[in-house]
Amino acid sequence: MVAVSSMRTHGRIVDLKNGKNVLTSCGIVGDNPLPSVSVQIPMGTLTHETAVSRAREIADRVLAPVAAQNDKAGRFSTEAVDALGRGGLLGLMVSPDAGGSGLGPRTFAAVTAALAEADASTAMVYLMHVLGAATIAAARPGADVAAALRAIGAGRHLTTLAFSEAGSRSHFWTPISRARRNGSGVRITAKKSWVTSAGHAQSYIVSSLAPEGTGPTDSTLYLVPAGTPGLSVSGPWDGLGLRANASAPMILDNCEAPSGLQITKDGAGFQVMLNVVLPLFNLGTSAVALGLCRATVAATAAHLKSARFEHLGQSLGESLPTLRAQLATMQIDTDGLSARVDDLIDHLERPRETTLLRVLETKAAAGEIAISVTSAGMRTCGGAAFSKNMIIERLFRDAHAGAVMAPTGDVLREFIARAMLGMPLF
Repeated sequence: MVAVSSMRTHGRIVDLKNGKNVLTSCGIVGDNPLPSVSVQIPMGTLTHETAVSRAREIADRVLAPVAAQNDKAGRFSTEAVDALGRGGLLGLMVSPDAGGSGLGPRTFAAVTAALAEADASTAMVYLMHVLGAATIAAARPGADVAAALRAIGAGRHLTTLAFSEAGSRSHFWTPISRARRNGSGVRITAKKSWVTSAGHAQSYIVSSLAPEGTGPTDSTLYLVPAGTPGLSVSGPWDGLGLRANASAPMILDNCEAPSGLQITKDGAGFQVMLNVVLPLFNLGTSAVALGLCRATVAATAAHLKSARFEHLGQSLGESLPTLRAQLATMQIDTDGLSARVDDLIDHLERPRETTLLRVLETKAAAGEIAISVTSAGMRTCGGAAFSKNMIIERLFRDAHAGAVMAPTGDVLREFIARAMLGMPLF
């Protein structure tokens, strides 16, 4: 079990490795936060309402005006990150003792969805930052992470995860690289295949097999600051969707990780990946999918109202009941996803026997729904969408990119069935 500090990700999550619905106190939900770094509590910490309001303001004023240009150029928005920091959103779930707002999964999901309505790339940057902050806050006793948490709480530090490796592909929980002992610390050589915010984050949460680990999941997590000798971006990011989140490959070439920056105990990285990262990741990616769906429905409705058959004196929506039916189906599916996200939040806040299934099911469903809704938007808006005159084409690509992020829908279905049958998940 991992001790959680400086983060209101309190509570209990399921034992995924053994395929049991056993809830262990690990830090995502509940009502008993553990001791945290002691610093002066700042003024002006956020409430749920103010956090969501600030996210919407940033989405409207900073993200939306340049989302299309950033997507086309594959440009990472440093302006968006600066605005999120100034707005207090980078420290959303960090404890007030470390300068954050100490808010929970409900606010995290609402903020992420609001950002995704304007720009899913920035929403993914934010999502991976929150996961990194949660991992830092879950550090083992004695880890030297207080300064990083205070910087995150102050909005001055963007972090991210560096888990995936080419050799294990979508099985991000099984790194191929292995750390080597180097005095009291280790040295890491690894090729990380997808690192959101690559080259832009101030720190990276890096996974590697423990030096003495004997199994494929005996990993350890390390905090690797940007600028560490041997750490570099090894190629460009030019994806089909989520083009502006800098998900480039990175190389660690004999990077030194001192013992103070070892986040987990030797071999305990797997448990943190599953008990801290996975529940928030599945919730966050589902919230991104929800934002994409909401934006698609809004754009489709606006098109059906404004585009006209001049010879009939009617809008498309007035003239064609088939398009109205498509729009209605899109709205139904979007509201259904919203209900799923709310249900997962409830399960994280009040854990019970079905929490494991909800964590797994929600992302699997969200990916499919986002693809379905954005595809329907493309068909309903026809040539205006396919000729890239609307944002729906970008939303369509972003939805497909989000759906293949690990754990993929196929992997999640395998986990779901194993959990239902009482089988080990790994």
